[in-house]
Amino acid sequence: MELWILATIAATVFQTLRFMLQKQLSMGALSTAGATFARFAYSAPLLFVAVSLWFVMNGAPLPEFGARFWIMGAAGGLAQILATVCVVALFRARNFAVGITFKKTEVMLSVLVGIAILGEGVSTLGFIAILIGLSGVLMLSNTPDAVGSWSERIFTRAAALGLGSGLLFAISGVTYRAATLEVAADAPFLRAAVTLSAVTMMQFFAMAIWLRWREPGQIAAVWGARRKAVLIGLTSVSGSLGWFVAFTLQTAAYVNALGQVELIFSLLVSVLVFKEKLSLREGAGIALLSVSVLMLILVTR
Repeated sequence: MELWILATIAATVFQTLRFMLQKQLSMGALSTAGATFARFAYSAPLLFVAVSLWFVMNGAPLPEFGARFWIMGAAGGLAQILATVCVVALFRARNFAVGITFKKTEVMLSVLVGIAILGEGVSTLGFIAILIGLSGVLMLSNTPDAVGSWSERIFTRAAALGLGSGLLFAISGVTYRAATLEVAADAPFLRAAVTLSAVTMMQFFAMAIWLRWREPGQIAAVWGARRKAVLIGLTSVSGSLGWFVAFTLQTAAYVNALGQVELIFSLLVSVLVFKEKLSLREGAGIALLSVSVLMLILVTR
């Protein structure tokens, strides 16, 4: 099995665990932004130290990279922060599995973003798979207890948060891949680690400044929730490293397509951990998205 496939599957496992922990924290002492900051507060310093020690112990020089590396890394970092905020906020409106499914619209949107930024497109079968996935998203967003016309029921706050997070995650995935391609190193793991370390440190400082300015007390709250927040940091850095390794080896659209296996893990968490139930309509929407995923995976073979 190819390395990018193994890295992507591992990333989905860690990411599901992180979202589960973030949902629990966002329902307690932390705000949406605070729960988002927790992943950077307990992962960025750890990763920076680990990467620095590797270079010192091996006596290796830092790989070369130019301005495009920082531009793409910063753009991806900002998009990921905003996307994570959308997902955590979405958890307050809909259940865990559906929230993750909305977030996974990044698979469809990353194709368009990939074309715009890197010129990486998809085949005709890939486009058909995208349309099937879009049908599943519309089915999930059509909340049964809403009132009004069809369009009013489709364009809900939950749909906006989900689709917004999907677009932002798509932007972050493509720009992260663009950043890794700027690192002058042959080893995929090294390129991924250097890029991830730089990005997470930028995210750490950016969110710390924001919370200090807009939400005083949340940084202290993140420290107060450190027992669980540390786990968020560890699962975050493990999952992110998996994604970055995959992005160095394969286009963002195909990596995100395979990453849809996260749906299976999120369903298990939803039922076994949060004791939530899915309606038949939600199950049908997830099924359509799953068909879309399988088609996209077959296209990459």
